[in-house]
Amino acid sequence: MAPLLTLSRLIDRLSEWVGRWVAWLVLAAVLISAGNAIVRKVFDQSSNGLLEIQWYLFAAVFLLAAGYTLLRQEHVKIDVIAGRFSKRTQIWIDIVGICVFLLPFVVVVIDLSMPLVVRAFRMHEMSNNAGGLVRWPVFALLPLGFFLLGLQGISELIKRLAFLRGLVPDPMQRHVAKTAEEELAEYVRLQAEKAGRA
Repeated sequence: MAPLLTLSRLIDRLSEWVGRWVAWLVLAAVLISAGNAIVRKVFDQSSNGLLEIQWYLFAAVFLLAAGYTLLRQEHVKIDVIAGRFSKRTQIWIDIVGICVFLLPFVVVVIDLSMPLVVRAFRMHEMSNNAGGLVRWPVFALLPLGFFLLGLQGISELIKRLAFLRGLVPDPMQRHVAKTAEEELAEYVRLQAEKAGRA
């Protein structure tokens, strides 16, 4: 079980890194959106490319952070029902959910979306809008995001099995007292302080 727990910790670190990196895409989307709105109002100009990059960034945040969200135990669950059962039963419900629903769904989505990505890449598919962007990068976010979600699902499965053997603390417990927004604000503040010192 020790090698599997090591693998789980590596996956958790990857998900944490991706989650922290993706948080910056929210800022980028906000700045692009605000800049595009200002240019449109002040100069009566607009760019389809800038409009499209906004939803590309939204897709990136939503899809790439799915594994990070699972790591943080922030996905929607049926706690109203599962909360009535013992901790071991709750863990078993999660194990069944991961094995029967999450991981097969990840495989199906990746299998169905990869041909779309490959076709768009080979054909150099572009947006139909004038000045629009190339499409394959945003299409590639779907299998990539689900791959990261599947990896985190494997990590969560390992942690739940280890918990049943008494090797790790409760993996369903949220480990942070702060909200995601508070953590992001603190992270941004620390980065600004580091940049100020450099």
